[in-house]
Amino acid sequence: MSALPTQPFQGWRGRSVLLTGHSGFKGSWLALWLKHLGAQVHGFALEPPTEPNLFTVAGIGSLLASDTRADLADQARLQATFERSQPEVVFHLAAQSLVREGYRDPLGTFATNVQGTAGVLECARNCSSLRALVVVTTDKVYENRESLHAYREGDRLGGVDPYSASKAAAEIVSASYRSSFFSGEWPQLATARAGNVIGGGDWAAERLVPDCLRAFAAGRAVQLRYPNALRPWQHVLEPLAGYLQLAAQLLGPGSSRYARAWNFGPDPDADATVVQVATSVARLWGSGARVEAASDGEQPHEAGLLRLDSAAARTVLGWSPRWSLEQALNQTVRWYQAWLAGKDMQALSLQQIELYQQGAAQ
Repeated sequence: MSALPTQPFQGWRGRSVLLTGHSGFKGSWLALWLKHLGAQVHGFALEPPTEPNLFTVAGIGSLLASDTRADLADQARLQATFERSQPEVVFHLAAQSLVREGYRDPLGTFATNVQGTAGVLECARNCSSLRALVVVTTDKVYENRESLHAYREGDRLGGVDPYSASKAAAEIVSASYRSSFFSGEWPQLATARAGNVIGGGDWAAERLVPDCLRAFAAGRAVQLRYPNALRPWQHVLEPLAGYLQLAAQLLGPGSSRYARAWNFGPDPDADATVVQVATSVARLWGSGARVEAASDGEQPHEAGLLRLDSAAARTVLGWSPRWSLEQALNQTVRWYQAWLAGKDMQALSLQQIELYQQGAAQ
C-alpha cells in the first residue's frame, strides 16, 4: 500500500489502525472518523467512562474490526491486541483525562498515564507491521506560568497537579522511546498536545460544556466553578484532524522530520472566559437556560490561562483550525438537542464530520 498523501482525509482505506481509548469521547469520534475514511479500526480501552456515552449512542462498536476491553496495566492483553491487529498506525488516546480526578486518585492517574503509555510503547517497538505512532497528551504538559505567553513545543515541561505532571511524564517517556528504539526508518513516533475540546457526546463530569447541557436539559441553572478563567476552546474535530494529518506525514516520505512533539491549539480569537462560553451555550440552547457562579468554597487548583503556539503545525503540517468558537458551540448544541430528540446519532455525527472536512458549518 502506498504512503499516505499530505491530505489527512485520503489514503486510509484498508489500513489497520489500533486506537487505544476508543470508548472515550475523543476516541469515539476518531474511531468513527477513521472508519468513515475506510480504515480497519481496532480498539483497546476500558468500558465507556460515562452513561450515556458517545461510543454507545453513536453505535461505534458495530464499526470496529475488533474491540478489546482491558486496562493498560494488562500488558499481556495489550500485546495480544497488537499481534492480532497488526497495525500500521497506532493512536494512543487511553488516559485518565480529568484534572480533578487526578487530585482524587493521583496513584491511579500516574499508573495509567505514565506506566500505561510505556506499556503501549513497549508493544509498539516489538510490532513489525507498525509504521506510525501518535501519542496524545495535553496542553497541560507545559510548566504553566499563567501568562500571555503561548507555549511552543520546546518550552519546559511541568505540571502542578497530578494529571498535568503525569502527562508531562508521558511526553518524557515517549521522547525516551523515540531516541532509544524508534530512531530508524520505521516506526516513527510523535506526540500531540491539545486541550479544552468541546463537541457532541461528551458527558464527562466537571467539564464546562457537558455541565451546561446537563443543567439546561434538566431545566436548572449551570453552576460555574471558575467563571473568570480564560481558556482557549476548540471543537473536538480540530485536534483529531491534526492527529490524522500528523499520522499521514509519519507514513510519508521524509517521515523522520515529523517524529517530534506538536501543538494543535485554536486561534487566539477562540480564547474566552468560562462565563462567556457558558452564556453562549445558554443562548444557543434557548428555553430559559441560565448561568450562575458557584459558591461551594475553595476549589483545587486548575490553570486559569494556558495558550498553545501552533505555528509549527500550521507551517510544517499544513494544519489549521476550520471552525470558529461560535461554530463549534453551535455544532455542539445541535448535537445534544438532536440526541434529546431521538435522532440517529451515528448519522448526525458523520454529517458533522463531513461538514468539517468540507470546511463548512451550519
